[in-house]
Amino acid sequence: MKSIRNLWLVGAAAALAASSVLLFPGPLAAQDSQRPVFRVKVELVVLSFTVTDSKGRYINGLKPSDFRILEDGIVQKIATFAEGNKPPVQVLDDGSVRPLITAGTEDRAPADAFVGTNVFVLFDTSNYMYRGFVYASDAIADFVRGLDRADSIAVYTYSRNLSRAATLTRDRNQALLGLRKAVAGDDSALYNALLLTLRDAAKVPGRKVVIVFSNGPDNASMVAPDDVRAVAEDEGIPIYVISTSEVNKDPVSAGVFRRISSRTGGKAYFAKTWQKQVEAFESIREDLGNSYTVTYYPAMNPNEGFRKITVEIVSDPGKKYRVSARPGYRPRGGF
Repeated sequence: MKSIRNLWLVGAAAALAASSVLLFPGPLAAQDSQRPVFRVKVELVVLSFTVTDSKGRYINGLKPSDFRILEDGIVQKIATFAEGNKPPVQVLDDGSVRPLITAGTEDRAPADAFVGTNVFVLFDTSNYMYRGFVYASDAIADFVRGLDRADSIAVYTYSRNLSRAATLTRDRNQALLGLRKAVAGDDSALYNALLLTLRDAAKVPGRKVVIVFSNGPDNASMVAPDDVRAVAEDEGIPIYVISTSEVNKDPVSAGVFRRISSRTGGKAYFAKTWQKQVEAFESIREDLGNSYTVTYYPAMNPNEGFRKITVEIVSDPGKKYRVSARPGYRPRGGF
């Protein structure tokens, strides 16, 4: 049986076209029409990460020249660079930068699509969340109101099925209206819903994250959590999880949440009380506002399996800083 990740990649082929470049050879002469044509797909890798010191304080103000990105030990050339919600810049061959200008053509998105973060909130409205439903909704609403003006927000809810309560928008009122219309459901199919949310997020240009607000258990999904995690890992979409369940009462879900978040460059929070939930959302908002995002086209690499990504800070010879980023991804093969 094929993994759900491979099945998903087939269904998301159209979304992947926006982040790929196809290189074709020149026109073939009539007499050469029977020769095989080789096509190579080079994917743009989007990598978001935070830099903190030994006390957990964010390090801001670093430049592209301060970083070295390696893939399986191979140095990569940074194509674009952004800090927080500032507009990204293009990194030139000599290391200098200039504003990123992209035309609104079929293969390129408008430049403002790369400003800010596209935030997808996935809200558990199953019967597991029944008691804390109102408090959870309030915590999400506070988070939405506090997002940077450049950010876009989508609010999805799930129980057995996924509901797109508010599609991606910069209109906070529209997002809040969708949130307030959410109603409690029955069983929980978290991983099904998360996979569908990732499919939507993958279609959007620019930086994106998924925030899961869940009570923990999943009793209705048809897909495995690690297959969903692999999709997010390969797409470069960090997943943040806020769980309202107690770790010792549901260690299986807690372990899955930690694995999904750490492997995608996000974080997991276990927040039973409303105050802890608000604090978790505030921590995520700080992460978004203090992160760096780089893109690059991978250098030639024969490895078609998992490629390890390493972020080095060349201006920190003492290695006092800590980088939090996804550990790697699996490239999609040429076709």
